[in-house]
Amino acid sequence: MPVADAGESTEQGKTVGGRDNQTSRGPVIVLTGPTAAGKSSLAITLAERFDAEIINADSMQVYRYMDIGSAKPSLEQRARVPHHLFDVVTPDSDYNAGRYAEDARRVAREIHKRGRPVFLTGGTGLYIRAFLEGLVGTGAAQPELRERLEAEHERAIEQDDPERLHRRLSELDPETADRIHPNDLRRTIRALEIIAQSGREASQLRGEHGFADRPFDSLQIALDPGREIVTQRIDQRCQAMIDAGLLQEVRGLRRRGYGPELRPMQAIGYRHLNLVVDGGDTLANALLAMQADTRRFARRQRTWLRKVRELVWLDPRAERVVSIAVERFLTERPHQA
Repeated sequence: MPVADAGESTEQGKTVGGRDNQTSRGPVIVLTGPTAAGKSSLAITLAERFDAEIINADSMQVYRYMDIGSAKPSLEQRARVPHHLFDVVTPDSDYNAGRYAEDARRVAREIHKRGRPVFLTGGTGLYIRAFLEGLVGTGAAQPELRERLEAEHERAIEQDDPERLHRRLSELDPETADRIHPNDLRRTIRALEIIAQSGREASQLRGEHGFADRPFDSLQIALDPGREIVTQRIDQRCQAMIDAGLLQEVRGLRRRGYGPELRPMQAIGYRHLNLVVDGGDTLANALLAMQADTRRFARRQRTWLRKVRELVWLDPRAERVVSIAVERFLTERPHQA
């Protein structure tokens, strides 16, 4: 798992849900789950019911101009209840879990001061964990160090040794290396940066930190209607994105100067359509690859989420059951002195 700078601590709000909250931490309901599980629509329904506001927890939906491929809620949906941390930065900005935690915690404090609960909604597990528990503080990234590691990786590719950096990480910090796929260059480099900056293993820093920076009372719900339904929805969603103009969206991003080398432009959907824009693939082939990669992504999300002990797994189609769980949490949660 990557590590990033810790977000700032959260102040206690004055009122939540019309009750004095000076001795308690603000309530946050996490709605997560695999992609296409139905998180956004249910979050809006529940936020209306409980007079709440929604904070985005999807790492792609923070980017401007990337609407179709990131499956952002529509403007009409966002008008129903207040939505936050959508369209925060441009695709060429360096936005990470540490920065997200800082931004999202600040917004949550503001929502709690208005006397409303927070629905933290999205499928980016690292962002959710950063918000709820904090992340290991390792200092700011050093561009020069990163550039050297990236240049070394390029030389390794030329020498037909693309896993050289990951192999080095396995020697220096085997526990962290086991968590990172050999093809995940960004996380491999970040782990090597941590070792170079701190002189210690990322796994050791994680163990000492314990991810115990918990400024909120939280109910964590994983929404999952089942693998078969999610697979069907993924295929339908990818087709709907193509029909809605994802290719035109990618072309528009390219015209704005956002090239395929940018990290957001390498996300599912965008990397597939960049190939079409550049003449390297057909739209029909890109759709099939996009569907297959999204299905694999959903499987990885489930794998991540199964490690979170606090999660309550519910079927989003059982709206009443989810609503009862939220109501019970809001009415029965203990006040923290």
